Amino acid sequence: MAIGSCSRMTNGGAEMLSIRRSRSDEGERIVSIWRAAVDATHDFLEPEHRAVIDVEAQAYCMAALLWVAVDALGRPIAFMGLSEARLDALFVDPRHRGRGVGRTLVSFASSLHSVLETEVNAQNEQAVGFYRKLGFIETGYSPMDDQGRPYPLIHMRLDASASAVREFGANK
Repeated sequence: MAIGSCSRMTNGGAEMLSIRRSRSDEGERIVSIWRAAVDATHDFLEPEHRAVIDVEAQAYCMAALLWVAVDALGRPIAFMGLSEARLDALFVDPRHRGRGVGRTLVSFASSLHSVLETEVNAQNEQAVGFYRKLGFIETGYSPMDDQGRPYPLIHMRLDASASAVREFGANK
């Protein structure tokens, strides 16, 4: 059952996008979204770190209760990990990037929590720009990731009442 839905505009016209909780049978699809998104945006990862992070991400994606954005046929095209007011993960299938899917997920999260916090790889300039555009502000910096690897993190916070995020359900 979809928790929320909205229309988004694509080159071919309006397309329906729904957000719902992930299902246990979608783990492999969610992992494939993660891999494709990381391949498209995380070229800074060292191969040996990428392999270890892949194992960690698989465990997370298979076990976590995630929010998924699904197309009109119910197929996941993006996912978000949200624990309380913390955006733990947000990954969009590269074939659906630039179409408002990520913005819709953040908008949905901000409809649940008026303040959101997240961490972004500083070397992932596309993600840093995405979050800034939505109104996230930098609140801190860590020179290493949470596992002590050499991937600096920018800590960011969004006050939904002062952001550029449209109200969930608005046309994108």
